Amino acid sequence: MKLITEEFEALFKDYPLYSQEHEKDPLVIAKLFDPCSAASWYLTEYDSVEKIAFSYVVGLQFDEWGYTSLIELESIERPFGLTIERDLYFVQKKFSELKR
Repeated sequence: MKLITEEFEALFKDYPLYSQEHEKDPLVIAKLFDPCSAASWYLTEYDSVEKIAFSYVVGLQFDEWGYTSLIELESIERPFGLTIERDLYFVQKKFSELKR
């Protein structure tokens, strides 16, 4: 799946990198997930020039906040031709509202 689309970039128009860094409970704008594992990325900010997002990542070795290259995520090839996907049904919500 192509992650970086005009629609995707439009979601982050008001949320460039560092725009929510002082928020105690940032708004999660989009969710990406790996259909072959438990990994998910909850994106709060995005730089459309560098194609880098700030996100909370779960399902890898440990859950953490960090920077993610969307170009790198798009290049990941999983079994059976699967790729990292964007959750098209994800509704924006505050980080504290995510079910853990």
